Amino acid sequence: MNLHALLRKRAAEDRPLRIGLIGAGKFGSMFLAQARLTPGFHVAGIADLAPERARRSLIGVGWLDSLFAARDIDEALAKGTTWLTDDAETLFRCGAIEVMIDATGHPAAGIRHARLAREHGKHIVMVNVEADALAGPLLAAEAEQAGLVYSLAYGDQPALICEMVDWARTCGFPMVAAGKGTKYLPDYHSLTPDGVWDRYGISAEDAAAGGMNPQMFNSFMDGTKSAIEMAAVANATGLTPAPDGLAFPPVAVDDLATALRPSGEGGCLHHKGQVEVVSSLARDGRELDGDLRWGVYVVFEAPSEYARRCFGEYGLATDPSGRYAAMYKPYHLIGLELGISVAYAGLLGQATGAARGWQGDVVAVAKRDLESGEVLDGEGGFTVWGKLMPATDSLRVGGLPLGLAQGLRLDRPVAEGTALTWDDVSVDESDAAVACRREMERRFAPASANAAE
Repeated sequence: MNLHALLRKRAAEDRPLRIGLIGAGKFGSMFLAQARLTPGFHVAGIADLAPERARRSLIGVGWLDSLFAARDIDEALAKGTTWLTDDAETLFRCGAIEVMIDATGHPAAGIRHARLAREHGKHIVMVNVEADALAGPLLAAEAEQAGLVYSLAYGDQPALICEMVDWARTCGFPMVAAGKGTKYLPDYHSLTPDGVWDRYGISAEDAAAGGMNPQMFNSFMDGTKSAIEMAAVANATGLTPAPDGLAFPPVAVDDLATALRPSGEGGCLHHKGQVEVVSSLARDGRELDGDLRWGVYVVFEAPSEYARRCFGEYGLATDPSGRYAAMYKPYHLIGLELGISVAYAGLLGQATGAARGWQGDVVAVAKRDLESGEVLDGEGGFTVWGKLMPATDSLRVGGLPLGLAQGLRLDRPVAEGTALTWDDVSVDESDAAVACRREMERRFAPASANAAE
């Protein structure tokens, strides 16, 4: 609990933690809104494909023109201001920058940036959970081998879930389930960007005013983002998906411990130690009273009769037996909280969650009947959604990773609801993202998958 004191010390010594940010979209802008108010932080450079858009974003979150008037990175460092550029690699080459943030949301870019961070000795905070779901185990291992931090982003739900899992385990409580809430109905898997705002619950005008990208936000609605985030949690914590992936059971906060216990004990889980996402909607579309749409949770078990009794004495919401209890956080603040990861990485050399193995994968599934010759448009688009699978199952069927399902041309038709495979598309094996993914599969293939081969 001493991050603020350490940052104030850095500020007093006139050696702030120097930061580079790639991507000034919604998440990046939310971070920038707080970074200028955080003692000991200096955002030395911001890279965005559209610097003028980044400039507008900065003004929109309260930055004065004088704060980002630097002509180059050297002037930014000398004057304590910020340089805007469209060349991210320049920030990696800057020796003074200690922590880089990838907030692009583009899997291939995330892989490239993680490897540039390793090459140039930077810690990296990976807001880009898409890249983490695609190849996080390998990227985290490469950073660790170089003595650097590769971290999930605090404020995003995976890092918050990892924190709660760590809390429960450190307290000696066996894990039963962990995950997040979302708004979900089964027919959402076929949603496209054209209809996302009605289902999301805001107007197109308000979405545009908030800088919200319809394809990105459609991935929240069609189940893809939930799959990506739960893959990240599984790979960071060792918890595992159910064989059929996410079930999205409708569960209110007071019912978490009762619903999220093994099916043999009256719950909906396939097994203990499972990742799962709960829906804020009943299957008939009614909003649940006390839903967890914006939050995260853990369900854990009393390891003894004494602990079970303590659960009751201190008012925990438990299942009828009193053995299973839940803790939850009702909200997450996205980029407004990202400074926690930056401070952990830069000051303590620690990650707020990072992949340690390969437990979960996200495979592209056809949203509709797809024809040979169609080009896939990736996460949140019109052609595919992402389904969470155990990594062993993904390898066994040759599932096409969702993170690569953009810009690829189909070699044959795929029926609606069918998981795509590598054999369904034309793939350039020399592509850097494809090669990274293939290397990750070789190095981190679960033992049971190797045995099956």
